[in-house]
Amino acid sequence: MKKLNLRGKDLRKIGYPEGKVISVIINIVQKHYKRYRKKEILDILSDVLENPEKYKNHDILRKIVEELNPKKKEKHKEIALNPEIKDYKIYGEKEIEFGAIQQMNTAMQLPVSEKGALMPDAHLGYGLPIGGVLATNNVIIPYGVGMDIGCRMCMSVYDISPSIIKKDKTRLINILEDNTRFGKHSFKSPMDDPIMERKEFKEIKILRELKAKAFSQLGTSGFGNHFVDVGIFEIIDVNNEFNLLPGNYFAILSHSGSRGMGAGIAKYYTNIAMELCKLPKGAKHLAWLGLDTQEGQEYWQVMNLAGDYSAANHSHIHLRLSNALKTKPLVKIENHHNFAWKEKLENGKDVIVHRKGATPAHKGVLGIIPGSMATPAYIVRGKGNSESINSAAHGAGRLMSRSKAKQIIKRKEMNQVLEKAGIYLLGGGLDEAPMVYKDINKVMKYQEELVEVIGIFYPKIVKME
Repeated sequence: MKKLNLRGKDLRKIGYPEGKVISVIINIVQKHYKRYRKKEILDILSDVLENPEKYKNHDILRKIVEELNPKKKEKHKEIALNPEIKDYKIYGEKEIEFGAIQQMNTAMQLPVSEKGALMPDAHLGYGLPIGGVLATNNVIIPYGVGMDIGCRMCMSVYDISPSIIKKDKTRLINILEDNTRFGKHSFKSPMDDPIMERKEFKEIKILRELKAKAFSQLGTSGFGNHFVDVGIFEIIDVNNEFNLLPGNYFAILSHSGSRGMGAGIAKYYTNIAMELCKLPKGAKHLAWLGLDTQEGQEYWQVMNLAGDYSAANHSHIHLRLSNALKTKPLVKIENHHNFAWKEKLENGKDVIVHRKGATPAHKGVLGIIPGSMATPAYIVRGKGNSESINSAAHGAGRLMSRSKAKQIIKRKEMNQVLEKAGIYLLGGGLDEAPMVYKDINKVMKYQEELVEVIGIFYPKIVKME
């Protein structure tokens, strides 16, 4: 085939102006249309020039339309914070580092903030602190939701005697090793799920780019504090929602989220928010998207998809383990955090409630609040406390950063703590040692007015990255 020899003069002859658009077209043609005849490509380019609307969403040719009609970047004026910090409730204040309180103070100075609360597990995060709850007026803050969108707790309770943990420990270890994956590791053949057929994956650009990664990570857990534990669930509430007798049951508890897809979404929309919503330096990660804007509506869609993906992810984790155990659970309990909900305050005002590392605790709503790899998780029922915006802690909360933990904690120390607690650990780094977390019993004490305990999960075999 004769080589396509397209020059600038050919493009100017059909009406293209002098400038960058010429080199853009030539690069596109050389990369994507080099097998076309010259007349064919000139006919296509003439049509682009005459009917740009037709090509504004074209995968390749839209770049020409964009170059012909460049969007003028608006210079957004910096938005001032309110001089006064709105009052908000802090639970367990003496256990919370000053930096986290400072971050929450800044959030309560945003002109869009309506109400806030800080949970007893709070510690530093990006933008909103971990453990921060923030109600806003018709806007959503991507970093108020967090990186691991829809991060979730899920527990399956089985009609199996807990004595199996001692009697058949080796088999249970093998089941965990064979049927769970963490971090960069994934299954060779992920199970199909209807979530991957959602229309958002076709309609929204960032999701098209993240879809392959999302599918490959289905049924897996992340790095850091994500885990799958085998343990004993003690039901202490006689009037429990599961219609199970009080006592001890064999159970599996998992903590994971929306994996790489959630992180990709958070970074992408935070960058957009920071471009559109200019805030002072100390508050820049609290940039928001209005829910009456295209960007805000799009983030709302992808956030909800990521939450549903996280639920599907846990469903696969527990299905693989149930299949390996050759039984179905009697009951499953689950809840998520790192999310935003449309709710009403006690005065009837419609708000967007961000719970970044905080558990929904509306009246009667069940939740799971884990401790560390060596301490219990609490299964709770929300009391619907309006001061906390119907929220509770999502865990024990960190006492120290990951880097500091790696510097000062020795493997021998961690092993001694695990041995004393009767924990068998598979994986798990020093940055997740039990000593890096607050005392979960103190955390629960600080929120007695927020939740009531209906059961306790005691980890026995812990799998982490």
